[in-house]
Amino acid sequence: MAELGSLDETLALFQALGERPEGVDDVIPAARTLLVLFRPSALAPQAVAAWLRQAAARLETALTGKGDDGRPHPPEVPAAAIRRVEIPVRYAGEDLDAVAELLGLGRAELIERHTGSDYLAAFAGFAPGFVYLAGGDPCFHGVPRRAAPRVRVPAGSVAVAGDFSAVYPSDSPGGWQLLGVTPLRMWDMGRAEPALIQPGFRVRFRDLAAAGTVYSLPEHSGSAADADGMAGDLAGGRQAPDRETPASAAPHACFEVLAAGLQTLVQDLGRPGLTGMGVSLSGALDRGALRTANRIVGNPATAPVLENALGGLRLVCRGRAVVAVTGARAALTLRTAAGERLPAPLCRPLALDDGDQLQIGAPDAGVRCYVAVRGGWDVAPVLGSRATDTLAGIGPAPLRPGDRLPVGADLEGVRLAAVLPCGEIPPVLPGRGDLVTLEVVLGPRADWFTPEALVLLAGQEWTVTPQSDRVGMRLAGAEPLARSRHGELPSEGTVAGAIQVPAGGQPVLFLADHPLTGGYPVIGVVAARHLDLAAQIPVGARLRFRPIGPFEEILP
Repeated sequence: MAELGSLDETLALFQALGERPEGVDDVIPAARTLLVLFRPSALAPQAVAAWLRQAAARLETALTGKGDDGRPHPPEVPAAAIRRVEIPVRYAGEDLDAVAELLGLGRAELIERHTGSDYLAAFAGFAPGFVYLAGGDPCFHGVPRRAAPRVRVPAGSVAVAGDFSAVYPSDSPGGWQLLGVTPLRMWDMGRAEPALIQPGFRVRFRDLAAAGTVYSLPEHSGSAADADGMAGDLAGGRQAPDRETPASAAPHACFEVLAAGLQTLVQDLGRPGLTGMGVSLSGALDRGALRTANRIVGNPATAPVLENALGGLRLVCRGRAVVAVTGARAALTLRTAAGERLPAPLCRPLALDDGDQLQIGAPDAGVRCYVAVRGGWDVAPVLGSRATDTLAGIGPAPLRPGDRLPVGADLEGVRLAAVLPCGEIPPVLPGRGDLVTLEVVLGPRADWFTPEALVLLAGQEWTVTPQSDRVGMRLAGAEPLARSRHGELPSEGTVAGAIQVPAGGQPVLFLADHPLTGGYPVIGVVAARHLDLAAQIPVGARLRFRPIGPFEEILP
């Protein structure tokens, strides 16, 4: 993470980076930082830092001048090239009166100030379609986030926090202060440009309740706004499996879903390189289990699988197929069309005939099972991947009874490897109540916490609460983590494994569907080798964090 002095400096450096060296996978700009995702096997951290410093030196030389503050500013864009978007808002948010009281304003004056000037769409983050809007009336700068984020913020919510305003594109967790809601869809895969607002655009909010305000909603591919004029659930990025084509019409074998359990999703290795659109990697939580399942049936590692949480999945095979189930320790039941029960071990190839039923029971260790089929699940890709991102609402819809999943066509033309007849050894996974130790790298914001909090992070046990999902695990400890700094942290990029600590002091461990950026300090990050284990820790299990080294700056 490279820290800079201002948003202007950050955006200018981001634009000046040019071609990325081999080993740099992505760069995520934020309010005052650039987060560089790179592969240590290909590039040393010192080489990444040198690349950033060289770009900063080139920028300093290339800029024609500096702003009044003495800091470099990006070149101005001609006014004719600036795209403008108006956002109609019904100002009736849950936090509207609280923010007005905090700022010493009446409700009417707050609305007048929020709608009284343009905003610059600075950078994307948190989720697809979520863009940080800089500028506006200075009175809103420094409005704090909520002490504890809401579990669900409705799509279309207009909010403020720190120095920014924004609109939530989908139902999601969030800690910003809610001022109102707009009927516009920020993200719609049915549009030629899915993101309504993109970095560089100018944005103006309009009060729907103001006299004489008339606004026509733009066309989109999803359902219309609901009867109250508010945005409905984001559906533009979801692709439903085939629910109509009869099995006899399919050119390959297919599986029919008889029961989907609590949650069964299509997953692969995710969507790398799309952070500029606000799209994070996502993908399977236990990537090792995905790779193992594909390896057993001879698929490439990139083939999509089914990720089932807590069992309950029941499939019937229409035709012949070879499958493998990996991940959580759960009992498998395999019955023929005649009712005969056949052996069905985990981590072994299973040959299914027409009419055979496969069922996954509730796991007694771990959380998620992965089902691979030889030839792959033939599911339409969204933005180049079959992964379902639950936070962003992108990818195939969750499975439900009656869905039909074709087999084989997805990997036509790909040379498959041999099936592994002996399978692989299932891993040892934690059960409810077990104690699990995860290694962590401290930082990048360890200095925002007291020395006692750093000791407490590793010294006490943390319980996984039921408010946990693919976005992250919410943890509870006997003592919260106390900060040494109590100001607002400008939003910055985050990664899977980040341990983010809201003002309440109870940490959240980010998993695959985590927001792209966040505004609570990250005290440490789970080591990459333990991310698959973290994905299999059930509710009720206990965690200990073991720091494997101090946070260190990469100095010149």
